Amino acid sequence: MSKTISKIRFTATLFRPAGVPKDDAWTFLNLPKEASDQLPSRSMTSVEGTINGFAFQATLEPDGKGGHWLKVDQKLRGAAGAEAGDLVTLEIAPMAVEPEPEVPADLWEALLAAPPKALATWSDITPLARRDWIHWITSGKRAETRAKRIGVALSKLTAGNRRPCCFDRSGMYSNSMSCPVADVE
Repeated sequence: MSKTISKIRFTATLFRPAGVPKDDAWTFLNLPKEASDQLPSRSMTSVEGTINGFAFQATLEPDGKGGHWLKVDQKLRGAAGAEAGDLVTLEIAPMAVEPEPEVPADLWEALLAAPPKALATWSDITPLARRDWIHWITSGKRAETRAKRIGVALSKLTAGNRRPCCFDRSGMYSNSMSCPVADVE
């Protein structure tokens, strides 16, 4: 656990997202306001901790309302011994070092094919800045939007831009980020 901030302890209910097929077994939880308020940012925040005593690392997503939510995949939920509808106990703290984000294959291929300056800028920015670029690119709903954003990103990175322009990391001022809606079944 991170030594720079006290552990944040809370309980939360696991929800199944509405509109997601039942065989897609991910769930999510909303952090209570009191827990979110203890985090260093209203935006994406990487944490380490436990869920029902099982250790994990994850990046909390902003809910667009000043709080955070956590996607709990099938593997993590199984290790925690929990199902949708269950109350789980968490103990988290922000990670001391931001982990490297997973770069989507199409973006990585485009970076390798781009002018060398684009990859040099990409390599020089922080993991958090890379996460912002990835989120901006992948938040487009259509394949055409994603492809266009990759092109824009390469152009901006080649020009030395270190962050996507006008990207609201908290989701509070745009509709780019929000918490899933819970299935009411």
